[in-house]
Amino acid sequence: MPRRLLAALAVGLICTASQAALKVGAPAPDFSADAAVGGQAFKFKLAEALKQGPVVLYFYPKAFTSGCTVEAHQFAEATDKFKAMGATVIGMSNDDIDTLKKFSVEACRNKFAVAADAGGKVIKDYDAALKMVPGSMADRVSYLIGTDGKIAAVHASMNPDGHIDAMLKAAEKLKK
Repeated sequence: MPRRLLAALAVGLICTASQAALKVGAPAPDFSADAAVGGQAFKFKLAEALKQGPVVLYFYPKAFTSGCTVEAHQFAEATDKFKAMGATVIGMSNDDIDTLKKFSVEACRNKFAVAADAGGKVIKDYDAALKMVPGSMADRVSYLIGTDGKIAAVHASMNPDGHIDAMLKAAEKLKK
């Protein structure tokens, strides 16, 4: 990994407050992306998922890095709680689909899907790009998208801890 990238990631871990431009109540940009769950590739379509219930869309910088693996494990452990509230969880990074097939098994424990945004379009549309690293690497930002297609909650922090609790509380509130 280039030194510049490592330095930027280290700074990102120290600076825990990310800046998510999409605010609660804003329309969530629609997208479809190549995704994987349990090592199997499929096409994820936000509009289709929202017909089933709210969607937790979380962005993370890089598959198989320590913080991203911790966060994936935490989302995997909480997936049944999200499902009980009718919510779908999907992670997104700019990793390629072959990497995410492996990540969906090893880190996500076959519990939820991860999507590839190799060109960084969805990351940009959700203003979830890591500002410290030029290109299309994602910051650590979680959104709860309601069935109305609007952002219901946002949690932005480079620290993987807190994302799951914030999204569970928001999903519970949205369900009521």
